Amino acid sequence: MGLSKSQLSELVRLLDKRYAALLEEVRGELEKSENLQYIELIDRVPADIGDQSVGDALADLNLAIVDRHIREIREIEAARVRVADGRYGVCADCGDDIAEARLRAWPTAERCHACQQHRERTFSHEGTPTL
Repeated sequence: MGLSKSQLSELVRLLDKRYAALLEEVRGELEKSENLQYIELIDRVPADIGDQSVGDALADLNLAIVDRHIREIREIEAARVRVADGRYGVCADCGDDIAEARLRAWPTAERCHACQQHRERTFSHEGTPTL
């Protein structure tokens, strides 16, 4: 059946709103990385081993947050391309419609619930770091 025009426009509005929020968060995280207390903690010489590890952890955490936001921004951009191509709301694997409730919960969803579950079971080991 697909999405109605009003449903599609509401979902696009949600995508746009999240996109703007993510850009603001990335901007804030990058500004925070300029924070002198972090720089001082990271660059203090000679550094106490505890201070150095805390500084490294803060730097890594900041980068991880920015990386997560950038990945979501790319997912939103890909969803916008699908909207423009008329493929938004259509499962990339089986071609069936993605339920509106799923799109409201996860507006960048590329797959229907069944195909996403199958993909997660099949490819769950990919990209999973191990010790």
